[in-house]
Amino acid sequence: MAPCMCSKISTADSLVLGALQIMIGIFHVFMWYFLLILYMGQIRGVFGTYEPVTYKTGCALWGIIFIIAGVSILRVVRHPTQGMITFALIMNIFCIIVAVIASILTTIELSSFNSVSYRNYGQAKLGREVSRILLMSYPLEFSIALTYSIFGCIGLSHHHNEDTLTAVTEEAESTF
Repeated sequence: MAPCMCSKISTADSLVLGALQIMIGIFHVFMWYFLLILYMGQIRGVFGTYEPVTYKTGCALWGIIFIIAGVSILRVVRHPTQGMITFALIMNIFCIIVAVIASILTTIELSSFNSVSYRNYGQAKLGREVSRILLMSYPLEFSIALTYSIFGCIGLSHHHNEDTLTAVTEEAESTF
């Protein structure tokens, strides 16, 4: 059997991934607030208002999940218990799912544009530009969460093996 060439993620790398997830999450929450103010200020015209599917679902507000995942990574760095590693792993898998769903919803939003009142056209165009910016950040979040999930699984197996080795060592020492 070949030796495992896998290694755990370093503390510095974990801190960077966690901080990036928190910053991306805060950025998404701020963009949600911006879109909220932007779309609430529309005037009802003949052609109606522009309310995309990402606005109706609060897609940018899902950045809260990214913040929670980033905080859980930082907690694992400080206190690496099996429970915390598992929680961080679950949150990052959830981030992967959220990033994929948000990317799909944003792509659906950007693929069609219905006529809106001329008074709301500028707001609709600005909102679509914000959606384009958010669409570029979803692959980044996806890759960060996937990276941590892969190394989190490795870390979880290493942590489990270390616990097993410690228990075997303590048992062997107690018999002598």
